Amino acid sequence: MSAQPVRAYYGIGEVLAQLSGEFPDVRISKIRFLESEGLIEPARSPSGYRRFSRRDVERLRYILTAQRDHYLPLRVIKEKLDSPDGAEQLPVAPGAGAMLSRGELIEAAGIDANGLDQLEEFGLVRRRGRQYGQDALAVARLVAALGTFGVQARHLRAIKAAAERETSLIEQVVAPLLHQRSPGAVDRAGQTARDIAALSMRLHAALVEAELGEAGLA
Repeated sequence: MSAQPVRAYYGIGEVLAQLSGEFPDVRISKIRFLESEGLIEPARSPSGYRRFSRRDVERLRYILTAQRDHYLPLRVIKEKLDSPDGAEQLPVAPGAGAMLSRGELIEAAGIDANGLDQLEEFGLVRRRGRQYGQDALAVARLVAALGTFGVQARHLRAIKAAAERETSLIEQVVAPLLHQRSPGAVDRAGQTARDIAALSMRLHAALVEAELGEAGLA
């Protein structure tokens, strides 16, 4: 039996099937939105259906990875894709739970040494001995993404202070669980803390959205 020929083009549903394993949240509407923003330009069949090449699929994978792992705005991603060298290879994220050296954090987050110094100066990133945890990497990437809009580390002190107050509140709520001697009490306290934190972040987002609406920016 002869081997199946390599497909030259894929329909949007086939593209979704290829990407959904790696990006469970991707939807057809997301792919269409990226097209409307000019990040992808699939060909069209005579009947008007989108026809994605293998290069289109890889371009989509690059875009989704840049958003998920590096928190890059679409404007910045488009600039990278449209640069003379095309899509540069993104830094490979270390394995989950891996500790990072200073150099590894700088490379993985896409920042420079001065940027990391500022993150530490304003208490946004902390070292554990001579290394950094995955939480430091997540913070550094988010701050780097905000930096593309002109937001600097010094502007984020209020957010840091708010996070500390929220953590203090969560600790007060789960303290009775930690004092229990029943099996699994610590695990239940940790899960409760994560649940409260998730709700707190959703509330924060809703309040910011409401404030933007009041300012006419929603």
